[in-house]
Amino acid sequence: MLKDRQVIALGERDGISGPAIAACAEAAGASVAFVATECFV
Repeated sequence: MLKDRQVIALGERDGISGPAIAACAEAAGASVAFVATECFV
């Protein structure tokens, strides 16, 4: 589904982390360009 797409994975500290989103995107065939986990208050 995401084959040959680039993804920016922005996670949330109290929710789903950036590396978890990146792992799902890579499993779907995407290339991860940037990963971060931030605190959105």
